[in-house]
Amino acid sequence: MVLRLSRVLLKRAEKFANQHWLSTSTSAATSIKMNEYLTHQNSLPRLPVPPLHPSLEKYLLSVRPLLTEEEYHNTVKVVKDFGAPGGLGVKLHTMLKERAKVTENWLEDWWLSSAYLEFRMPLISYSSPGLVFPLKDFNTVERQLRYAARLVAGALEFKNLIDNYSLPLDKMGGQPLDMSQYYKIFSTCRVPGLPKDSLVFYGSETVKPKHIVVAHNNHKTLQITAALKKYLCDHFVESIFKVNVYGDDGKPLNERQLLTQFQSVVAQSSVTKNPIGILTTQHRDSWAKAYKRLRKSDSRNKESIKCIQEAIFLLCLDKPMADSGTLNRKTHVALQTIHGGGPTGNAGNRWFDKTIQFIVGGDGVVGLTYEHSPAEGPPITRMMDHISDYLERTRGNKWLPSTSVEEPVKLRFKLSEETMKDIEEAENDLQILVNDLEMSCFTYESYGKDFIKSQRLSPDSYIQMAIQLAFYKIHNQIAATYESASSRKFLNGRTETIRSASMEGLDFCKQMTDGTSLAHTKAAALRSAIDAHKEYTVQAVNGMGIDRMLLGLKKIAVECGMNVPDFYMDTGYTTSTHFKLSTSQVPSKIDAFMCYGPLVPDGYGCCYNPRDSSINFGLSACNSSPETHSSNFMKALMESLTEMHDVLNLSQKSKL
Repeated sequence: MVLRLSRVLLKRAEKFANQHWLSTSTSAATSIKMNEYLTHQNSLPRLPVPPLHPSLEKYLLSVRPLLTEEEYHNTVKVVKDFGAPGGLGVKLHTMLKERAKVTENWLEDWWLSSAYLEFRMPLISYSSPGLVFPLKDFNTVERQLRYAARLVAGALEFKNLIDNYSLPLDKMGGQPLDMSQYYKIFSTCRVPGLPKDSLVFYGSETVKPKHIVVAHNNHKTLQITAALKKYLCDHFVESIFKVNVYGDDGKPLNERQLLTQFQSVVAQSSVTKNPIGILTTQHRDSWAKAYKRLRKSDSRNKESIKCIQEAIFLLCLDKPMADSGTLNRKTHVALQTIHGGGPTGNAGNRWFDKTIQFIVGGDGVVGLTYEHSPAEGPPITRMMDHISDYLERTRGNKWLPSTSVEEPVKLRFKLSEETMKDIEEAENDLQILVNDLEMSCFTYESYGKDFIKSQRLSPDSYIQMAIQLAFYKIHNQIAATYESASSRKFLNGRTETIRSASMEGLDFCKQMTDGTSLAHTKAAALRSAIDAHKEYTVQAVNGMGIDRMLLGLKKIAVECGMNVPDFYMDTGYTTSTHFKLSTSQVPSKIDAFMCYGPLVPDGYGCCYNPRDSSINFGLSACNSSPETHSSNFMKALMESLTEMHDVLNLSQKSKL
């Protein structure tokens, strides 16, 4: 049974009180805010278990546009058998409702394991998103480090809001949301393991970590000779630095002090070192074995790894990278945030298991990559917005310096011959991933959410229909589509799937591509498709989607020693969960965007940030698929957005 979050936090508060942490006025204020936070969390409703038969009817509607007549009729039969009185679906649903009665969130542990910790593919491309900040232009290393110091200061200010329970509540439609994900993004790390990974979180320790880890010049040596390999095996590699960002007096270092620390790091790492961090790009099974060998080969390796895992976050001071023929600079930066440009680029200057890794490149590449398992995009983008606001509103040091500053400490790794082979294998495998991922990131500048709202339409649903139309234009069909919906209305809520493909969406695509269809007919089909999508969205955010419940029924069956039900082997299920379109709206106050790889090899990744008069897109596809290319999708998407705008305007004129 999952421990109640409130009990965990209350126990932490009691520990603080027993150690006289609440004796000062500041601590007393924090205690009050903590109690307010606990009250808020306890007031949130529990995630419901959707009713079975209405969910199965909704499921049939969602698969209908994706199947042939024969496939659909067979799926109807499978669903009917599954949901029959006394049938397996009814039994599993009853068991799921019983689980919901005795857990805070019946989905929470299952989702963390199924979606993340049991997933064995590399984090690169398959799981971890990148977040691109507004582009910069650093002319000197000094400017790069000054920006890094200011960015870290802004992140520490945001962390202070979390530590003091002072972060204003997120809301959706005026309703407060679960805030627990914010308390998991700092001092958290994924740990490789077999048969599944685990998460370690040090942010709730009595003595919290006060350091970050800074990576600089961890790049592939062009040629590993036998003599160099022997040298590396005989000597410690000192390539990553522990940098305390709080002094012994408990005060955070100010910008000037942070700058001095980063200058010291750069001065001590002028020579490239073997890229130990590249191991974290491996297939999770391979990394789990390499991780065990690395820790076992020398006790100081174990200490260095723990220091990385405990760190508040990682800061990657990257070398400049030449653009390798990408669409534009935004695309170049996006690829840097996802995979660092591969083994000859900045990929070794990372530790991809770390939840937060800020990237500040000498060529003005600024962003972050984050390990997805502890949190969704909104807490990460809110942190980014706060940092950007800090950069805009502050000039110089915002707070007094700490009176006790420690010098950066080199983390030492001794590489055995086995680990050297692991690094070579990781480099080779990573290059394959880098070669396969292609992206097109761009800003659609003709209009944004202001125009869409002027038409009394949902911006998100509108953009989803543009995505559907773009896919249809290329492939002459619509695709199973995953759109992430927040379930944070509920305690410890994460996500539900919005199935954007619908019969209304299919009709809209047909009307838009029919040369004989009139503008008002196309506009009516567009509005109908948007209404259908919006209705599904409302159901999903209110806990009435279908995908998480279907996952729950499957997990209940497996945990009870049953075979996976036939329902999950049916063409309707396999087709509708082969998400050729993996999409997400990640809004931000600034000119930024999130990006990630496609969910399936023959699909597209499509993340977007709707702004008032423009829309930022991050598109991806796999070069290994002859059917998909992000640049083709970009052209079709831009064309679709323009046509939809024109259709709405023409249909209004025809009514006059």
